[in-house]
Amino acid sequence: MKKVTVIGGGTGSFIVLTGLKKYPVDLAAIITMMDSGGSTGKLRDQLGVLPPGDLRQCLVALSEASSLWRQLFLYRFEHGDLKGHNFGNIFISALEKVSSNYDEVIETANYVLKTKGQVIPVTFDKVHLCVEYEDGHIIKGESNIDENNTNPHRIVRAFLEPYASLNPKAKQRLEESDVIILGPGDLYTSTIPVLLVEDVQEIIRSSKALIIYNLNLMSKYGQTSHYTAKDHVHDITHYLGREPNIVIENNGQIPVEIAKWYEKYQETKIVNDLHGNGFAGTIIEEDVIDRNVFAKNTSDVLTRSILRHDPEKLAKILLRYI
Repeated sequence: MKKVTVIGGGTGSFIVLTGLKKYPVDLAAIITMMDSGGSTGKLRDQLGVLPPGDLRQCLVALSEASSLWRQLFLYRFEHGDLKGHNFGNIFISALEKVSSNYDEVIETANYVLKTKGQVIPVTFDKVHLCVEYEDGHIIKGESNIDENNTNPHRIVRAFLEPYASLNPKAKQRLEESDVIILGPGDLYTSTIPVLLVEDVQEIIRSSKALIIYNLNLMSKYGQTSHYTAKDHVHDITHYLGREPNIVIENNGQIPVEIAKWYEKYQETKIVNDLHGNGFAGTIIEEDVIDRNVFAKNTSDVLTRSILRHDPEKLAKILLRYI
């Protein structure tokens, strides 16, 4: 059975894992541990815990427990002192407080949610994501990069503070992987942070694994403003240390009302310009859009994407190469 490893976190990894978990693959997710926004950020600041949000989403994606447990782990409180907090985040943070180590936290969560596959934090160190822009401005903290960031310049450097050591289980999984999948997800706050941890780039660069990159549907203001497909692949190649073997691009039509929503945030559809621009890998262009509109929870303080990849469409494409 092929060992397929998904790198990233948040909604993007949730979609890929949800689509692939029903198929006969040895599935794992290596997740970013640099989130500092929303419910996760509050728990991290107030309790001193590791950020639980990306871990929670990937655990739920791989869960084969009853729908009640999955709903609970995704439930966000709308009123009172817990407004904006996610039940799953609180559960995982409480587990950390009563467990002897973080492996025990994950084992317990796996037991409760009956997960199919592994969810592996890339590091257990408490670190923050930082980026430097072309104008020399440096922003520290994932939430500051992700939310209300009005810097229109390009990011020229991403780094972690302080140093982050690689989780040995993540190291072993990367070394054993047959296929490594990156994206979708915000390039600089979901995907690249994993690649900044000690030894990750070196392991992937020397790996014989097939590298698949799921290109985002839309640009992200403050991270990939005005980026085309070529720009995304350029940056992911820089932090990977090698070019992806396959890039999956969307060629489906984006509904007008959704495109208008993104215009408010100065975000646009990614232009597919990889052909004839020196990319040596395979380019897959298909309609991968989930055409359901995602309603925002009124208690959620973060701005979240309303346009997403369709898990089943994406899984069928990925399986051709897995």
